[in-house]
Amino acid sequence: MSKTDTTPETASDDLGAAGSQLSTAPKEELPNLPSLGVIGWARWFWRQLTSMRVALLLLFMLSLGAIPGSLVPQNSVDELKVEQFKLAHETLTPIYEKLQLFDVYSSVWFSAIYILLFVSLIGCIVPRTWQFVGQLKGRPPGAPKRLTRLPAYTTWRTEAAPEDVREEALKLLKGRRFRSHIEGDAVTAEKGYTREAGNLLFHISLIVMLVAFAVGVLFKSEGGKLVVEGDGGFANVLPQYDDFRSGALFDNDSLERFSFQLDEFEDDYERKGPATGTARTFKAHVQYTEGVDGPLKKKAIEVNSPLEVGDSTVYLIAHGYAPVVTVKDPSGKVVFSGAVPLLPIDANITSTGAIKIPDGYRNKDGKKEQLGFNAFFVPTFAGHGKGDMLSQFPAPDFPVLALSAYHGSLGIDSGLPQNVYQLDTTKMKEFKDKNGELLKQRLLPGETMKLPDGQGSITYEKELKEWASFQIKQQPGNGWALGGAIAAIFGLAGSLFIQRRRVWVRAVRGEDGVTVVEMAGLGRSESAKVPEELGDLAAVLHSKAPSAPAEDSETSPESEAVPAEGAEK
Repeated sequence: MSKTDTTPETASDDLGAAGSQLSTAPKEELPNLPSLGVIGWARWFWRQLTSMRVALLLLFMLSLGAIPGSLVPQNSVDELKVEQFKLAHETLTPIYEKLQLFDVYSSVWFSAIYILLFVSLIGCIVPRTWQFVGQLKGRPPGAPKRLTRLPAYTTWRTEAAPEDVREEALKLLKGRRFRSHIEGDAVTAEKGYTREAGNLLFHISLIVMLVAFAVGVLFKSEGGKLVVEGDGGFANVLPQYDDFRSGALFDNDSLERFSFQLDEFEDDYERKGPATGTARTFKAHVQYTEGVDGPLKKKAIEVNSPLEVGDSTVYLIAHGYAPVVTVKDPSGKVVFSGAVPLLPIDANITSTGAIKIPDGYRNKDGKKEQLGFNAFFVPTFAGHGKGDMLSQFPAPDFPVLALSAYHGSLGIDSGLPQNVYQLDTTKMKEFKDKNGELLKQRLLPGETMKLPDGQGSITYEKELKEWASFQIKQQPGNGWALGGAIAAIFGLAGSLFIQRRRVWVRAVRGEDGVTVVEMAGLGRSESAKVPEELGDLAAVLHSKAPSAPAEDSETSPESEAVPAEGAEK
């Protein structure tokens, strides 16, 4: 037996079909540029676009293009933040608008990259898939003429008949899950097709994810709703939303039919240690129904545990307090009574907002007027001179409501949109106290602020409600996107860790009547596993067809079966 050194440069002429089909990647031919013509140039451009390197380049460009969408406020997510950004960056704003950075995912340049990547992946995968299917239907190519020039090689001489050696080799290779058959004087075997299948699965999964992402963007809907404990709740119809955004192809009739109401908001906060004030419990207990008249169900919505109804998901995103107030006119008639949601401005839920009375109020002269109150609320008041109207703790341990009063026109009759949490006092007059100053007062639960000259009153009731803000999102295609992502991971793992390789076993009778056995292996890429596997196979086959006795007792030890360099017996 002997080892034969091989040189890859000199082996290429002898491999023939043996190594030419280890990859299903389409072969690229350099075009004759001067004589291409219009059709030739079109074919050349198509080949470049559908090549794997261009697909990877476009995928990288798509990843880079998504970065501005994370760093720059987007109109599709929060128009208010976009307006604030524009006011704060007057120089950058015109540049960002020309580059469409406030609408990255619907911009022309992002859509162009997206579409080119989609076309590139399809044009790359289709021919590779057909070639792969063709190779699965076919048989591995026959053995090269000179196996000695393959990267992994071993040989020995045995007294077993060549036919018996080939039958044992075929049985061995099939037992190791090689696709194998006898062709001529050699056994041809191949293994590792899962590598190419994994590669195709990865790229097909990318297409599935791209399609799912496109469907989600075009048909999605997203909106917010603030719900107070015990109030009427929310029904998933367009007029019920506080704010609403949708994709270009969204149809209002496709909104999932369901409704829910907030029964109770449960919150508990850490009171000791460095984490004082941190929420330990943050749950919205709701009752909901699926469909128009579905059965009533209960659910505790948490930050990481949303409510899911069909394709719609309801997320809990914020929480605050809604003091209950009662407003009376000069005659003592109640013109408003209810909870008023106020928006938090710090971690301890110091809150601000407005109380607006647009209808039902008449002053002492009998004239219709509108009332407005600026409201400032702290759940835990520290006391005068100790931070004043800044809350010391998020729980309502010592709630205080500060009010300032106005009368006149709220400006809501102009038809222009208005922030419900802010009071526009441009057309209103201040209620004056006895010193001629703006009427202001801090109220404890149960206390009343009386308007001057018997114009009425406002009472901060002892009841304090809580509110929760929900984001209702309906985005079809999420399941497909998740399935595509999982499949892509498995496909990538298969393409990276599985090696496609071929093994040949040739057994022929020599001139002296002794059978010469040759074994060789070839992998798609250089790896120590190929010679190691060949050495293991050779050791098993050698036990079935052992080396022939040496005629000379002083024969070199090389007469024993030894695999090629890197392999083990």
